[in-house]
Amino acid sequence: MSQEKVIIFDTTLRDGEQSAGIGLTTQEKLEIAQQLERLGVDVIEAGFAASSPGDLEAVQTIAAQVREPIITSLARCYIPDVDAAWEGVKGAAKPRIHVFISSSDNHIMNLLRKNPEDVMETAVASVARAKTYCDDVEFSPMDATRTDPEYLFKMLESVIDAGANTVNIADTVGYTIPSEFAQRIEDIKENVPNIDKAVISVHCHNDLGLSVANSLAAVKAGVRQVEGCINGLGERAGNASLEEIIMALETRDDLFEVSTSIDTTQIYRTSRLVSDITGFPVQPNKAIVGANAFRHASGIHQDGVIKDRSTYEIIDPKTVGWPSNSLVLGKLSGRAGLRSRLEELGYHLDQEELNEVFEAFKSLADRKREVTDQDLESLMSTTRRTADVPTIYELLHVQVSTGDHEVPTATVKINSPTGEEIVDAATGTGPVDAVYQAINRVIGVENRLTEFRVDAVTEGIDSLGDVTIRIESNSDVYVGRGSDTDIIVASAKAYMNALNRALSVIED
Repeated sequence: MSQEKVIIFDTTLRDGEQSAGIGLTTQEKLEIAQQLERLGVDVIEAGFAASSPGDLEAVQTIAAQVREPIITSLARCYIPDVDAAWEGVKGAAKPRIHVFISSSDNHIMNLLRKNPEDVMETAVASVARAKTYCDDVEFSPMDATRTDPEYLFKMLESVIDAGANTVNIADTVGYTIPSEFAQRIEDIKENVPNIDKAVISVHCHNDLGLSVANSLAAVKAGVRQVEGCINGLGERAGNASLEEIIMALETRDDLFEVSTSIDTTQIYRTSRLVSDITGFPVQPNKAIVGANAFRHASGIHQDGVIKDRSTYEIIDPKTVGWPSNSLVLGKLSGRAGLRSRLEELGYHLDQEELNEVFEAFKSLADRKREVTDQDLESLMSTTRRTADVPTIYELLHVQVSTGDHEVPTATVKINSPTGEEIVDAATGTGPVDAVYQAINRVIGVENRLTEFRVDAVTEGIDSLGDVTIRIESNSDVYVGRGSDTDIIVASAKAYMNALNRALSVIED
């Protein structure tokens, strides 16, 4: 007997980007969307086209270049928003318009400040407008889990009559619990007479840490579309983690008896890419994709795994694409070996791109005995960052003098936009601060450092250091990343990356 399919709806590029401190370029959004396509998601919410010209451009770019999944844009139940959404997705092979409006008494009175009848009419009119553009229309009653049931039933019935193919029950503030949510789904199925004409979807937030549990309870109750984000990104405490939902459905197939179109071997790669581009780390103990997800410290557990992995592992790490590190590269490795390993990791480069990465690889291999998969991923992310951000100022050299009996002093040499090489120096409270002060003397972009984080890419004293920073300039936040075996150099690269991002926006 064939299993019913659960549609996987990814909103990393829309709700995920609403995580405080995330700001993605069009190229970064496209790269994530292309990886989501490789992952096999059914629907990509590419953005909120009406929110800004940049978001419209990103939605249009993704719609034009990512052809397999449905591409949708969110829109308020406001005719200009619906029109903008269509402008964004009309170039897609499979376009969808996703409209939403608040439905709870709390939101209607305090947010919309309208009467319920007007809200209902607005919802219907917006769905009808979207239907004139494309056949695939999704409707979301925002704050559905705190909405009066009778009002919700009537709203769903009305928008389905107006043409909605999917109705999305949003737990907007993460209020509900699994048993309660499952009952609401059952009530909708029983009390909305035309519900068989639409797919029921859910969109759960994690304010009480229950987003994945609520989503799974809804699937068990008959929901056939689930919305979420990679790594659980999203507004406030985030959205349901798609990778956790997918693997729960896969692992507990005996319980849910549904299928997805997901290539699970792409999960780890997708998680790493999203983490790298957004600058949001994955917590080590996170299920499925955390660094400790398949590591065993207890002697009893280690003994069991050695004897039979199934004793303490319910998922084979290879199933979700965890790298095996089967091929170790070093300074004697050539382009062929590098290309082969990169392709195994999911990177497919042309000859020019390979040559560029190879030079960076050889430089790293001269400083490290072995270059691991994690090192290669860091190299690739560095290449991507420098390709995506215009190099307005280029860091040529950094030298730091520090110690417990002297004032930290940094000297930098920077290539200016005119080609002039500028050398300057500064002191600071520490070596990194001294470097930043020296760079500021040359570039002179007013900013405030809001985050500084250092991560070791691999274990060992020769590990690459990966530095992530966030700066705020003119009320906008810019993320910078830099990698090097020298943490001070990595910090300088990260700061330059963030400043070039800020300058590219200022110049535009």
